[in-house]
Amino acid sequence: MGERDLDQGSDGVEEGTREERRSRAEKKIQSRRRILDAARDVFFREGFMAANLDEVAERAGVAKGTLYRYFESKADLYVAVLSENGREFTARLEQAALTATTAVERVRRISSFYLEHWTQHRDYFQIFWAIENQAVIGDLPIPVIDEVRRLWEQSLRILNDVLERGVRDGELVECDTWEMANILWIVANSLIQSDATEVRRELLGRSIAPVYSNAIEVVLRGLAVTHPGDSA
Repeated sequence: MGERDLDQGSDGVEEGTREERRSRAEKKIQSRRRILDAARDVFFREGFMAANLDEVAERAGVAKGTLYRYFESKADLYVAVLSENGREFTARLEQAALTATTAVERVRRISSFYLEHWTQHRDYFQIFWAIENQAVIGDLPIPVIDEVRRLWEQSLRILNDVLERGVRDGELVECDTWEMANILWIVANSLIQSDATEVRRELLGRSIAPVYSNAIEVVLRGLAVTHPGDSA
């Protein structure tokens, strides 16, 4: 048996060996991880309102009561899922910007990553668009709405920083960079939402990728001091 800790519980009984306490802590981490992974699958497939926590608990291999020991409510669990995925998303968004040497190319890389990420994780974006739908937003808890808003703003800040640097370096024309970041964001999301609608896909009659790229290039032509594609 391992060495006993001197720490004792409130009733004076020793809480166990260091190894036992470490094992319990690791099991808690693993349980929380399984719950988050299961919740991500269920939430992004069903959306917040339709998601069933009984299914989350079953997929995670824990009792529903155990789930509530880690997360106080359905909204609390959803915010945890969004936060974790949001941190990964914004980190990759920043990394995309770092792979280019000019402001124009940084915007292109960010835009390309955004479309690629959406294509590979279509369900993830349902909640972002849901809060623009007043019929849906009334049913979403305030913490969920606040978390989505925070992720939106963080993504826009990354793009705004790229544009500000481009203006400072003389690569982009003087402009309201926050306004331009929002314009790029709106253009990108509008096209992605259109591609998610069968009728709009049929009306467009072509792949979203070149249309999306062309739309970004139109905005960049208005921003770049030297137009993208022009010779130096």
